Amino acid sequence: MDESKHRWRFFRAGGFDQVRLDTGADLANLDQLDQKLWVALACPVRGLEFDAKTLELLDTDKDGRIRVPEILAAVKWTCSMLKDPDALAKPSEALSLSAINEATPEGKQLLASATQILVNLGKKGASSISVADTTDTARIFTETQFNGDGIVPVESASDDASRAVIQDIIACFGAETDRSGKPGISQAKADAFFTEATAYSDWWKKAESDAANVLPLGDKTAEAVGAFRNIKPKVDDYFARCRLASFDARALAALNRQESEYLALAANDLSITASEIAGFPLARVEANKPLPLKDGLNPAHAGAVAVLHTAVIKPILGDKSTLTAEEWTSICTKLGAYDGWFSSKAGAAVEKLGLKRVREILGGKSKDVITALIAKDKALEPEANAIATVDKLVRFQRDLHLLLNNFVSFSDFYTRRAKAVFQVGTLYLDGRSCELCVRVEDTGKHAALAGLAKSYLAYCDCTRPSGEKMTIAAAFTGGDSDNLMIGRNGVFYDRKGRDWDATITKVVDNPISIRQAFWAPYKKFVRLLEDQVAKRAAAAEATSDAKLLTLASSVSQADKSKPGEPKKMDIGTVAALGVGVGAISTVIGGFLSGFIKLGFWMPLGVIGLLLLISGPSMLIAWLKLRQRNLGPILDANGWAVNTRARINVLFGGALTDVAALPPGAERSFEDPFADKKSAWPLYLTLAAVVALLWYYGTPRLSELWYYGKLDKALPPKARSTSVLGTNAPAWKPDATVAAAPTVPATNAPAK
Repeated sequence: MDESKHRWRFFRAGGFDQVRLDTGADLANLDQLDQKLWVALACPVRGLEFDAKTLELLDTDKDGRIRVPEILAAVKWTCSMLKDPDALAKPSEALSLSAINEATPEGKQLLASATQILVNLGKKGASSISVADTTDTARIFTETQFNGDGIVPVESASDDASRAVIQDIIACFGAETDRSGKPGISQAKADAFFTEATAYSDWWKKAESDAANVLPLGDKTAEAVGAFRNIKPKVDDYFARCRLASFDARALAALNRQESEYLALAANDLSITASEIAGFPLARVEANKPLPLKDGLNPAHAGAVAVLHTAVIKPILGDKSTLTAEEWTSICTKLGAYDGWFSSKAGAAVEKLGLKRVREILGGKSKDVITALIAKDKALEPEANAIATVDKLVRFQRDLHLLLNNFVSFSDFYTRRAKAVFQVGTLYLDGRSCELCVRVEDTGKHAALAGLAKSYLAYCDCTRPSGEKMTIAAAFTGGDSDNLMIGRNGVFYDRKGRDWDATITKVVDNPISIRQAFWAPYKKFVRLLEDQVAKRAAAAEATSDAKLLTLASSVSQADKSKPGEPKKMDIGTVAALGVGVGAISTVIGGFLSGFIKLGFWMPLGVIGLLLLISGPSMLIAWLKLRQRNLGPILDANGWAVNTRARINVLFGGALTDVAALPPGAERSFEDPFADKKSAWPLYLTLAAVVALLWYYGTPRLSELWYYGKLDKALPPKARSTSVLGTNAPAWKPDATVAAAPTVPATNAPAK
């Protein structure tokens, strides 16, 4: 035997051997364990009752699944960061600083980072660090200006000018969140800002270099162009209509709209902003007519023309009351250069700051200052990453052992020391509590594979008043399925103790117990009988209703028809009924006769009859219960279960608790609303006993009656003294029926 190899220990549960992971040595040598002996080879990141951040750290390739190589890498790294691997086998909420292996450069840096975290949190001198400490990054970095994430908040700048520029960058491009939780900027945002600012300034330089053409009205050019663009389509339309009218006077009426259109408008409440009015010409159209600027304008556009007159026409042409087509063309030409320049706008992202502020920023040293601040912050990235590494170590030390006991083995599930990570809670329904409940994303897809588990599964939609929703699959492994049906409601308690309303939406039917299978044929027969009775009753009711309608019709026509002779029952029908009843009686009589002839073997006959009826159902249930398997239930959720994880009858009974009175409870059997018990079962039992006694004890009973020993218990007319007369023979204890005296035929008891 190779002493260098680790000696593994296994336990038997679920019908297979599972490795025990009790010591640090077990974990440190996990890479030596044959993967064929692992219970699972992969599991999903979602749907588990496990720390989400730890799963995210384990999922190094970010594919949403945890696989064996990722598990081994995490265990190996964690063991190397700890002085004693046993610390991993004995998880705790807080990691002792003395447990960190400072003999390696990474471990030394990790210990220093852990110490700094505690200092930043105001816990200087603390001997341990917890997940709560490493998770609160906002508090860790709240007093630190630089934290290695490459993002600098406003407070990182030492001068007011740089702080103001950082605020301007955030206003234009939005903020990024620093590790301290404060808004800040990265180098990418800073570069984008200064690029846009330079482009915006250069764009304005083009206008300034040709101001006479591009900015004919100086600083008011932009306002003038805005007013010009607002009304330009309607002015162009007006002069086009006037040119058309000068071309052909016949078009004049159509160009000014028909009278009927005005009549339609007059019937409604009018508004100068009404769309119907806005669609009319800017002014009355005539051949070569100038555009009036004050009177005779379309009310819907009079305001826009007034703004055009003030902002454009008056500064360029002077105060005019009309505008000719040629003057309009000159205005369009004069403002056309601005349009060309404006269409090539650059740096729009910083336009809100204004040209003056943009050039002020570009003329200062803020760009170099901010770049230096970001570089200084970035230089601390190794230290900051070490803090993230501390969080990783603390989480792995706390959580890895738990995951391994639900991945390498299913010890948590089979030993029932704690719920497995795939058990999301407990379902209470139909007087039972089901502990094997897994979260499901797609019911149809899950049921297609989970049905191979040979377990009775109930899929439930769960909701909370807050609006939260989820779907679970609950395995019923105890009791029966008589009252488990789609639409039944229960309550689901998740692992946090929160209650959810649960409604069954789908079931995968499989045997729950042998006892259920025994009664299944009889229950099916009763249900079939009930269905047939209900159908026959409905059919009979329909026939009865039809007859009542026919009778009512006959009565109403009674005076129109002659009374006829009553119908007689067909003799053939009576004969057929008699034959049927006789045949049934013969069969029943033959069966009872054969059954009675079994004698003392009748109990075995009863057992044989029951087995004949229930045996096939019980056999199928026995086979399926032996095949009940956890694997398909988990595989349908994305697991890769590597073995046949059985759920036998005994273990299944532990997963589903059936309602039972607590020990020592007092119970009253008095039920004021209980169903009245029928006397027929007693009568039938007594009749059977009498028949048996008569069949097997006929000679003895006849003898006792003959000698008058039963007279006290019989009615007067049935006593032997009444039947045989007063001269009844004396009692002879050893006498037999064969030795009894012969009596006259007329008075002898009937045989």
